[in-house]
Amino acid sequence: SLANSAKILPTQLEFIDIAGLVKGAAEGEGLGNQFLGNIRQVDAILHVLRCFENSDITHVSGSVDPLRDAEIIETELILSDLSVLEKHKEQAEKKARGQDKDAKALLETLAELVPFMEEGNPARRFSKLSDSIVKEQIRQLQLITAKPVLYVCNVNEQDAANGNEWSQKIAEKAKSENAESVVISAEIEEQISQLDDQEEKDMFLSDMGLETTGLNRVIRNGYELLDLITFFTAGPKETRAWTVKNGSTATQSAGKIHTDFEKGFIRAETIAYDDYIAHNGENGAKEAGKMRSEGKDYITQDGDIMLFRFNV
Repeated sequence: SLANSAKILPTQLEFIDIAGLVKGAAEGEGLGNQFLGNIRQVDAILHVLRCFENSDITHVSGSVDPLRDAEIIETELILSDLSVLEKHKEQAEKKARGQDKDAKALLETLAELVPFMEEGNPARRFSKLSDSIVKEQIRQLQLITAKPVLYVCNVNEQDAANGNEWSQKIAEKAKSENAESVVISAEIEEQISQLDDQEEKDMFLSDMGLETTGLNRVIRNGYELLDLITFFTAGPKETRAWTVKNGSTATQSAGKIHTDFEKGFIRAETIAYDDYIAHNGENGAKEAGKMRSEGKDYITQDGDIMLFRFNV
């Protein structure tokens, strides 16, 4: 509204929903792991865990136990990864016989990684991940259990604000794994999605003791999990949000918009988000001396409003 933009274009995270895995999925139980190939290229895994009792909604295991559910899923993902590692090991052994240095290095990593995972450990906890070469090897293997994890605790409406005993146990599990957890109520999310007016939504959330929707909390946690930030471009034509990795330079951020912006980068006219709001937009910020001219090595900050000057 401050930029008087004709269009508003948000940035987005894409979520790929796959069917819940049951015990034995790696051996073909239930729907098997036929879906897992679709998610090997994703950046993170969200485990949506049932943390509520409801006799009208059956549970595949016959009882509610989110810790057990999380362990079943992780075990199936580990088994799926181990089958992938077996194939890579066979390929690497063939190449190593031809004196392929990369194949030999991979076999050395697999000699430790496979037994580690066979003990029930996900690849993301492998101690050698701090080694940049090992980290790159595992990235190329596209192991599902190497990806960062967010546990999403789905609770009853009355537990949405403060969680419950189950969500607390999941929070403790997440902490012990250096992972994150978030509490949502799918019941509330469904009701909010049916409200068109923002004021109605805000009142509904307030009545529930909530500041924001569960979906927004999942998105925010997702950004933190992936170490992402948002910068904006804003003008009469459109205000648009862009996602970049935390630590991105001004030129890398420019390249997110168009490669020509990165190639011909001259400077980035930048206003911090708080300054933009406090001074009523670009002109006010400029008059207050809050617009900065930043060079190619400037590190983009979360919420920056940026105008890129370039020449190609």
